[in-house]
Amino acid sequence: MEEALEDRLLYKFEQIADRLSDKGYAIIDNFLEPQEVRDLLEVLTHHQHQGSFKKAGIGAADQFTVDKEVRGDYIRWIEPSEALPPTQVFLDRMDEVMRYINRTCFLGLKDYEFHFTVYPPGTVYQRHIDQFKENDHRRLSFICYLNEDWRPEHGGNLRLYLPQEDGSEEEEIDILPIAGRLACFRADMIPHEVLAASRHRYSLTGWMLDQLNELTFL
Repeated sequence: MEEALEDRLLYKFEQIADRLSDKGYAIIDNFLEPQEVRDLLEVLTHHQHQGSFKKAGIGAADQFTVDKEVRGDYIRWIEPSEALPPTQVFLDRMDEVMRYINRTCFLGLKDYEFHFTVYPPGTVYQRHIDQFKENDHRRLSFICYLNEDWRPEHGGNLRLYLPQEDGSEEEEIDILPIAGRLACFRADMIPHEVLAASRHRYSLTGWMLDQLNELTFL
């Protein structure tokens, strides 16, 4: 059973690397198993009960601001040294992804950062790029969705705006945030936004960095 799981994961890692290299983004279904989704939702609920989610803002360091019209989510950053077991399983997998991408795509990734994310009904995150102007160490964006029984009528799509090499109008790709799905894309190249949903929308969101997390201010 473990060997079969490892084979499935290796295939998904290959898909991520191939699609990032070819298109600059990858959408991988069933990146998380249903039980892994349930376990992570329990952790998310635990953190909610602790009151450890904070209103998300925009910008970094001294340019940080909170504007609910631009961004309406609540986040809880993950400290790897304090991660609960289901979260640690997820982080270990992302570490494997990072190592695989480094072997196959030669991006020189050195670290990652992730947070739990909750979008209340009706909230959005307007179009933006994830890489900060004053801190350009984010290379790849990753979102793992935790929304069980999600249907198209619930909304909440991630919308990617893909630049076209010939300079023509951008291509728009809408991604439904269904449980277990992974979306990843170039943090420095692909504008995107989160559309409003009719129910709470849950995910693990983060970035792979070309610098150790504690040194990204350099």
